[in-house]
Amino acid sequence: MKQRSKKIRTFYTDQQVCFDNIQNASFSKSPLKPYLLMQRIEHLGLNNLFLRTSQFEPYTKADFELAHTPSYVNNVFNGEGNYRSNNLPWSKNLVHSLGYTNAALYEAKKHALLHPQTVCFAPVSGMHHAQPNRGSGFCTFSGQVISALKLYDEFGVSGAYFDLDGHYGNSIEDTRAFAPKLNLAIPKGCNVNPSGYNESYIQSFQDGLDRVAKLILAGKIHYVVFAHGADSHADDDIGGGCDTKHWLLCAEIFSEWVNAVSKKIGKPLPVTLALFGGYRADNYNAVLDLHLSSLQIISEKICQTPVTKLKTLNLHQKRNSRRAS
Repeated sequence: MKQRSKKIRTFYTDQQVCFDNIQNASFSKSPLKPYLLMQRIEHLGLNNLFLRTSQFEPYTKADFELAHTPSYVNNVFNGEGNYRSNNLPWSKNLVHSLGYTNAALYEAKKHALLHPQTVCFAPVSGMHHAQPNRGSGFCTFSGQVISALKLYDEFGVSGAYFDLDGHYGNSIEDTRAFAPKLNLAIPKGCNVNPSGYNESYIQSFQDGLDRVAKLILAGKIHYVVFAHGADSHADDDIGGGCDTKHWLLCAEIFSEWVNAVSKKIGKPLPVTLALFGGYRADNYNAVLDLHLSSLQIISEKICQTPVTKLKTLNLHQKRNSRRAS
């Protein structure tokens, strides 16, 4: 079987970041998170784990209309109608960034398909609550839906999503009637959203992995996306689900599952990573460092890259009002 590439190919450009009104005027830092994470990687000296790709084209209105009504897309672009249904401050900078944020996920998934030995990463969030005619929950457009539809049209492939955000990723199910082809691009049962707390959460995740593995072996699923949302951590402002031990265990279980499935099919399983949610008003670095710890585990176990675990990661700095991990 072909060896995995040692570095995680990361699809990032500053153009996929909204800098206007997010840091101080928005509860959600999702439009700024890609930049904050990349800065954190630089600060902690983790650049050696990643290979950055910054040259890719943004989505157009036509791309967004694959999963959304033209009227809603126009509202977002023009700042009118229900343009604030995403609960984010609107700006031209936000609209500009959306084209690149959503395209980054598509480009990462496409690269993983064409070069399955390479684990790909789109440092993006703010997608999985958007509906065909509106935004929701800090999500404007459903980028995972759009990218899945595009890849199905281009390559005839179907994918599965392991959405470990702390909140159910409804956009896939909510778009099936609007875009029936989605039933082929992401078959029912392949939008895996674990539930429960600690051991029951792990079991729910494992059940989803087992279900998708059978479909991969049957040739019905051709790639997977792992979105390890930090708001499934017990100390998140609006999330919950796992203490630190069990949250990190999800990344280990996923990595071992990828390796086992790849061995069974005799080739690397195409894998794409994303961020999704995470909210800590008192210590946002704790959110970023959860993401980085997950990425380190995946780099070590799937890419076989030696990783030095950093003691500087803020995984255990909690508020007194929250339960301990």
